[in-house]
Amino acid sequence: MTTTSPFIPLDAPFTADQRSWLSGFVAGMQTRLFSGGPADDAGTTGSAPALHVLYGSQTGNAEAVAEDAAAAARAQGFAPVVCALDDMDLDRFAGLGQVLIVTSTYGEGEMPDNAELFWEALSAEGAPRLESMHFAVLALGDTGYDGFCQAGKLIDMRLEQLGAQRIVPRVDCDVEFEELAAAWIAETLPLVAAVEGIVGDGTPAPPAPAAPARAKSQWTRKNPYPATLTSNVLLSGEHSAKEIRHYEFALADSGLEYEAGDALNVVPVNDSELVEAILTRLGLDGAVVPEGHDETLGHLLTYNYEITAPSVDLLEEIEKHTGNEELTYVLRHGDKAALDEWLWGRDILDVLLLDPAPELSAEQFLALLRPLQHRAYSISSSPKACEGSVHLTVAAVRYGTDGRERRGVCSTFLADRVGESTVGIFVSKNKAFRVPADDTAPMIMVGPGTGIAPFRGFLQERSARGATGRNWLFFGDQKRSCDFIYENELAEFVDSGVLTRLDLAFSRDQSEKIYVQTRMKENGAELFAWLEDGGHFYICGDASRMAKDVDRALHEIVAEHGGLNEDGAAEYVTALKREKRYVRDVY
Repeated sequence: MTTTSPFIPLDAPFTADQRSWLSGFVAGMQTRLFSGGPADDAGTTGSAPALHVLYGSQTGNAEAVAEDAAAAARAQGFAPVVCALDDMDLDRFAGLGQVLIVTSTYGEGEMPDNAELFWEALSAEGAPRLESMHFAVLALGDTGYDGFCQAGKLIDMRLEQLGAQRIVPRVDCDVEFEELAAAWIAETLPLVAAVEGIVGDGTPAPPAPAAPARAKSQWTRKNPYPATLTSNVLLSGEHSAKEIRHYEFALADSGLEYEAGDALNVVPVNDSELVEAILTRLGLDGAVVPEGHDETLGHLLTYNYEITAPSVDLLEEIEKHTGNEELTYVLRHGDKAALDEWLWGRDILDVLLLDPAPELSAEQFLALLRPLQHRAYSISSSPKACEGSVHLTVAAVRYGTDGRERRGVCSTFLADRVGESTVGIFVSKNKAFRVPADDTAPMIMVGPGTGIAPFRGFLQERSARGATGRNWLFFGDQKRSCDFIYENELAEFVDSGVLTRLDLAFSRDQSEKIYVQTRMKENGAELFAWLEDGGHFYICGDASRMAKDVDRALHEIVAEHGGLNEDGAAEYVTALKREKRYVRDVY
């Protein structure tokens, strides 16, 4: 279903009705700003009906869709209020009338960071009833992960359980979300307007003067900027178990903008050796153009499809033809952990090798593959210090003990195969992951391994801004002799006074392993004092283990040095999150 919205040109003169609406809207915003809360959350703002557009966003996509929905709503006469789910107190939420929710799903079915506290409150046994609310949910996800759109599904179901009335059925979007999201906005807004009582006597509200459009970069997932890779430097030492590299991309006159804390998305190209090995295994000709496609099979496997991590569809197809007992068990009788363990170290070629004589046409094989996706990396520079360029810190993934080396799709593309060609890049904003706006506020950063990336940018940013706030970095890896990346730069930050404290944890340099959380607890009293002084706490790196261990250590430090029990420490940490003083960039 599509509709035409009554957009008003920015240079068009306002009518009397529009001037009246604008006057009421400004008055309402003044009330909101100076009374400490929203004006008429459950009803109208000025003479225009209120519409709350709430989002849960990890990489900025859901927030961008929410802003698009608000812009369309404003043009149709609404007074939209846009905010993150965690910024919405549940008591206030219970008083809302018309609500649109756009949320992504993080990791394997988890809430994004800025929706975690909201969900905790909404899912609690004592959550308020919501019979007066009308809502619609748009869920963003990736079918390549378990828990596809799980965050949106959970919120949608919970709102219904609490008595809220659904305006339209939930829409679940895969990685190609733009068209579905636009259609959801176009279908939902007229139905919101039709909800009984939203405009009082039923008379349509006068159209609002169009707000300035949200600034969008021309460089996107579908139109990445072809950047030149100007630097590719090996950071890890000769005896390191890792291969960590520093990359720099020239931005030239692209107009591409970023801030310290954002992510850079890189569009990879598949390894030609793996493409050829797959074609040979299937007995297919890479020069053939498959039915329904405009490019050759070889081109499609190189640029368009994921050819490393196998999809469940491919696994089931191979299992059906081979009857492989292990594969049958993990697909039919195992759980996610069992499947993950079976897949560990295996790629699509390994799966195809299970079938002595695979019989798949080009069309059948492509139908079993997922689209090749960009990879997102935390930016390791500040534009204030690195004008005209953007930097990354990436570990190249290589593994395999059977004579065939498996390679990370994007990490080895950058390390080995870029050559003279350009690299498609675009930026994902991460507004929640920024240096403190207050240049005097203390900053505590925990980033072992490549988790140091955004904090290199943070320190550059603080230095360029002349910030006087203290900065404390916890960094570590396996061995100081070969894994202390950016050692000289960090020493310079210490010597200049930008980096107040640097605590190191190299786990393999002694018999007892020492990690960043170990150093945190050793210095718990001072760390807690920094928090009490208004400090901001950041984590970047591995989500599955490190981030959980660091979070646990933080709770223990707060309990011990704040004289709190377990519940009290949890409330303290929750308050840090609500105040945006505890944020993460984990993967």
